[in-house]
Amino acid sequence: MKPAVGGEASTSSNEKKRKNKAKKIPRLEDYLNQRDYLGALTLLEFQRNGGLSVEHVDLWIGFCAFHLGDHKRAMEEYKALTLRPECPVEVWVYLGCLLFFLGLYKEAEEAALKGLSSHTIHCSTELKNLIDISSSSFQFAKELIQHNLVVFRGGEGALQVLPPLIDVISEARLNLVIYYLRQDDIQEAYKLIKDLEPTTPQRDHLKIAQQFFQLVGGSASECDTIPGRQSMASCFFLLKQFEDVLIYLNSVKSYFYNDDTFSFNYAQAKAALGNYREAEEVFLLIQNEKIKNDYVYLSWLARCYIMNQKARQAWELYLRLETPSDPFSLLQLIANDCYKMGQFYYAAKAFDALERLDQNPEYWEGKRGACVGIFQLILAGRESRETLKEVLPMLRSTGNPQVEYIIRIMKKWAKDNRVAL
Repeated sequence: MKPAVGGEASTSSNEKKRKNKAKKIPRLEDYLNQRDYLGALTLLEFQRNGGLSVEHVDLWIGFCAFHLGDHKRAMEEYKALTLRPECPVEVWVYLGCLLFFLGLYKEAEEAALKGLSSHTIHCSTELKNLIDISSSSFQFAKELIQHNLVVFRGGEGALQVLPPLIDVISEARLNLVIYYLRQDDIQEAYKLIKDLEPTTPQRDHLKIAQQFFQLVGGSASECDTIPGRQSMASCFFLLKQFEDVLIYLNSVKSYFYNDDTFSFNYAQAKAALGNYREAEEVFLLIQNEKIKNDYVYLSWLARCYIMNQKARQAWELYLRLETPSDPFSLLQLIANDCYKMGQFYYAAKAFDALERLDQNPEYWEGKRGACVGIFQLILAGRESRETLKEVLPMLRSTGNPQVEYIIRIMKKWAKDNRVAL
């Protein structure tokens, strides 16, 4: 007879369960999936203190500490990692996010920029190594690597590397355009893209921009913030609804004292609504030389001068330009606006300058009308008789049969009224 074995079987089964349970070590993923950050942190500390090799254990400890609200501990972990030579690039990103969460925005920006710099240097070094080890049979690869080195170095060496590659690597042309734009060399940038057909029309880009500005400015989290109101102002600016633009800009105006970009937009909105006197005052507060040399600034300021009966200052604004970026457009604006406002003397000077640059019959017609307008003002006693001396040479510079007839009338009047010409 055999002894009963049921009890032994039961005991053996329980022992197996205990052994299996003992063998089943908790996994980090299990804790994280359950959001048990305290359990995960305990496990990670045990593994680190026990000398167990766990990938990115320090990063995970910082992660768990952050989610447990122990921001000081998380910051210590991340900062300790940044001191290591083999510090992962993403550590700077995590540190930046933590600092941003704590409201330390300046420090957060510095951390984020260090991460970007580290990443760029790393990529640049790796690409340089690739060039050194590549053979002559991989010429295209070399060119691609040289192109990317320029990009990672923020445009350094662009003029030496990119021009030969514009027909080899499609991105080279656009990156060279970007380089020229950053150097404010608009003409060279334009030469590179003047023959390209845009896949998306500019008006579509403006529409998308307007929608994004509206999305940000209208969101519950941003609608009452300064950036939110700026976004709505930008949205209405693109829609040309300038009354609404001013509503939003006026609400944040006190936060942008002496801010040239804000003043530039504010003055444009004022001028667009016909508030030329206020617009002129704001335009003249701007100190930024780049803005002051921009055609948009020059044209709006010239228009404000003319609408405020200061045509002479508009003309002097044009004369002070050493190399006007768009002389035709500015002269046309001065000529037409002065004519419209009855400031015929400067209208005549502007049309005369235009005619010298381009023998377009329209410029002669404009000059003729302005010169006759000056004569009418002289007859009405609203313009100095001496001005007639300057009108005659402007008329004579045009080889048109009508010139002699107009001059003859003016001379006869001058003789009858004892005006020396």
